[in-house]
Amino acid sequence: MASPADQRLLQLLEKWLTSLELHGKYSSLDEDSYWKVQPWIEHQRPSRWILDLAKQKTIALKSQVEERIKQGDAQFSESLELMIFLANLVGSEHIERFIPMAEMQSERPPGLLETPAPLESTASAPDDTLNRTREMPKILAAKRQTTHVESNTLVARVERKAASAAKPSPRAAGKAPPKPSAEPRAPAESKAPGQAARAQVVADAVRLVQWGRKWFELPELIARMADRPPLAEVRRILKENKSAIDEQAGTG
Repeated sequence: MASPADQRLLQLLEKWLTSLELHGKYSSLDEDSYWKVQPWIEHQRPSRWILDLAKQKTIALKSQVEERIKQGDAQFSESLELMIFLANLVGSEHIERFIPMAEMQSERPPGLLETPAPLESTASAPDDTLNRTREMPKILAAKRQTTHVESNTLVARVERKAASAAKPSPRAAGKAPPKPSAEPRAPAESKAPGQAARAQVVADAVRLVQWGRKWFELPELIARMADRPPLAEVRRILKENKSAIDEQAGTG
């Protein structure tokens, strides 16, 4: 007979399988529709092969649990519950690379993806945590839109400056072209992406140090995050800003 721990674990595995089935359906959606179909928390969108692998391993684990129940092993499910708890508490290193839970009751129908209706809590009292979670896709979408607009503005400024420099002035007509300098200076706008990357890496480092991460762990942890510079660049930024990071993290 299944113990309470067996029943809890089987329910969790069924919930995971349902979520993976939904993710499999969402894998065919375009980028904008994917971020609107569920009230996601921030994560990297999982690829199809990751979803298939996760489903395969979940089914295999469910079969093992059911087999142990038939054998009367009352400790197997309890041991798995302890392992799940410890993995989340002390063993997790990936910050964004996970498959978030997808639920049927929170799915937005495809016809409503463009103009989703505001979601209301069914509880008698408002749940601030739930409301904040539901607003996350709007924040992400706004962030991506702002980044796109800033990028287009930067490109437009650089192109206008290049066109202005290439057009000769009336006074310069008929004169010999000026001698180019030995080291042409790049437009000031070209420094913006580097400064943004530096600020992002510093902010990541401060947050990880406050969470208890060791200094030698920071480069690889940050380089594995989405839209971060390569590992060598992350190491350089951390080295140049170590004092500022320690000061902001309160460890200096």
